[in-house]
Amino acid sequence: MGASKNIVITGASRGIGLALVQWLSDHHHHVWALSRNIAPIESLNIPNVNAFSLDISDAESLQKWVSTSSPEHVDVLINNAGKLINKPFLETTQSDFESVYKVNVFGLANLTRLLLSKMSTESHVLNISSMGGINGTSKFPGLAAYSSSKGAVSILTELLAEEFKQSGPSVNALALGAVQTEMLSEAFPGLDVPMDAKTMAAYIAKFALTGHQFYNGKVLPVSNTTP
Repeated sequence: MGASKNIVITGASRGIGLALVQWLSDHHHHVWALSRNIAPIESLNIPNVNAFSLDISDAESLQKWVSTSSPEHVDVLINNAGKLINKPFLETTQSDFESVYKVNVFGLANLTRLLLSKMSTESHVLNISSMGGINGTSKFPGLAAYSSSKGAVSILTELLAEEFKQSGPSVNALALGAVQTEMLSEAFPGLDVPMDAKTMAAYIAKFALTGHQFYNGKVLPVSNTTP
């Protein structure tokens, strides 16, 4: 994968995020791992990883972290943090929608904006979206807030790529199908899917490091099932 890169990852304490931290460290990259709970990251005791306790839905905390603790140059930003609520639409409150969008859309947008000055034409912003956020795919009851927020991420990806196509960074999104993670298990107790977080993280990491050489402004489905 070439020279060591400076990589910022959100939602890094479990599931795909934690597996990304492990994979990228194993491949000798420098990782800034952001999560509200950093104990699982620190427990790995792996080199080249800086863990920071941070709620990306808190704009003031994001600003402070970027000003004081972020890398001087960012090669890759993986916007992985996500919040999922599974609740019938009639029971879903404005507060539910706001809490999901604050993480999945506003936090993603704020962190990306704050780090843009530390990126170059060779940098890559990779947003983790969902198959549920793509027009024409299967939709599932109970995911109105989550899937619509991922739809916003998909369109935002296309817009940012267009806006920064001259100066960089490249901006892409991977729309993931179901992956066996803690977030999925909490939202859908008892659901068992074949794709595990470690396997998906390896794919995402490789794409984050090289995908911008081939794509910009693309929302690419990553699912072995039909819509």
